[in-house]
Amino acid sequence: MQIDVTFRRMEPSDALKSYLTDKMSRMKKFIANPWHAHVVLTSERYRNKADVTLTLTNGLLVKGVDTSEDMYFSIDQAITRIEKQLKKYKEKIHTHKPLTGPGVKFKSHVLEQDYNEEVEDIPESAEAELDEAQSIPVDIQTKIVRTNEYHAEPMDLESAVMKLELLDQKFLVFTNSDTGAINVIYIREDGKYGLIETDQK
Repeated sequence: MQIDVTFRRMEPSDALKSYLTDKMSRMKKFIANPWHAHVVLTSERYRNKADVTLTLTNGLLVKGVDTSEDMYFSIDQAITRIEKQLKKYKEKIHTHKPLTGPGVKFKSHVLEQDYNEEVEDIPESAEAELDEAQSIPVDIQTKIVRTNEYHAEPMDLESAVMKLELLDQKFLVFTNSDTGAINVIYIREDGKYGLIETDQK
């Protein structure tokens, strides 16, 4: 196994690295083949976040994240979440083979709206009736504040469901290997899966 650790807003710690290595060695009972883990440890005041991403040899990602007041506890919880996912999909992980194909690149944007406000002049006679002057928005501008690039990998529907849960995400964009079209699978509020199919190829 290979573990890369990134420390953010905190000093690098050999003790934490050793603790991670010991804890993640337990993954061997779930994964026979070599794997790679990228761990990001972030400390901000009383919030200590452990973000663990496991990359398997078959290309699948398994992610576990936890935040608490204690970094060691956060690491324990993040790894426990990964173990639960691996245990659930142990048989599927060993038999799954990623499908070949070009796939499609796409971008995800985070938008933010700016309100340019203008205060109207209020007659003195009306000021007594108002607690304060009201600002009236006259212009709203939407701007992109962050952009992430992704790759809609080719896979069948069953593999997409499996990867969605392994990544512990709310939705997944993929190229349907049966139709060649872009699909979006997501988790509904009732816990069931929803599927959006497009004609784009």
